[in-house]
Amino acid sequence: MKRFATITVIGRDKTGVIARITNFLFHQGANIEALEEQVTRGQFSMTLQASWHARKLDEQAVRTGLDQLARELEMEITLRFTEPHRTQRMAVMVTREPHCLEAVLRAWKSGKLRRADPVVVVGNRPDLQPLVRPYGLPFVHVPWDDRNRAEEETLRILDEHQTDFVVLARFMKILSPNFVWRYKNKIINIHPSLLPSFPGPQAYRQAYERGVKIVGVSAHFVTMHLDEGPIIAQSAFPVKPGMTLAQIIEQGRKHEARTLLRAIQLFLSKRLDVYWGIVKEV
Repeated sequence: MKRFATITVIGRDKTGVIARITNFLFHQGANIEALEEQVTRGQFSMTLQASWHARKLDEQAVRTGLDQLARELEMEITLRFTEPHRTQRMAVMVTREPHCLEAVLRAWKSGKLRRADPVVVVGNRPDLQPLVRPYGLPFVHVPWDDRNRAEEETLRILDEHQTDFVVLARFMKILSPNFVWRYKNKIINIHPSLLPSFPGPQAYRQAYERGVKIVGVSAHFVTMHLDEGPIIAQSAFPVKPGMTLAQIIEQGRKHEARTLLRAIQLFLSKRLDVYWGIVKEV
């Protein structure tokens, strides 16, 4: 049996980072399954997936060694072991629209998300706190006036709750690459269009004004490129003659809730692999 882990490295770019980390993992008996890195304005970001034969893994030695490398390289190095049979700790981020959050919480309470364990709801507005209260979950209001400060606080909250993955239930703020890299292919968003068509905040209006005959929604992993992440699930409905924009939005919201739930269920029940920007079930 194999053990899998995701290692995230973030910090100022410098020579030899990849070699130092991969060499250390080699000496710890790891196999490098995938590696993605980039440098943006002098900021180095890398996500590495590694595996071990269970008998060859010394988890404490790996953690201690990576902590030492983080200090020497003056970088942030995070290690998360994948435990597919363990209940996954889920954080939900919201703004003010309730329909997706309500669908997620109801599904969890009714047992439709048995492998998810909601641990916290973070809102950039306080509007949805009354909706969360009956479910006994903590709601944390993080104002988004200063994005860097807000993201730093949100990351601290996610780390405090040992979050495995994040659901954006109509969270209406753009997350920076600095945030996204820390949860690569672990942040699920719902967008009100059949991506790649109509990215951005006014998707229903754009579709309505263009006179499309089919409107849909897309659940996708979040990347640093707005509404361009790998698509997990989609749903669509026909636009009937005479439908108003308000009616399209109302119908679309029903599909948003269902499709977001479908994406979460796929994430929980299968190992989803992202290969060249395409999500595959493996």
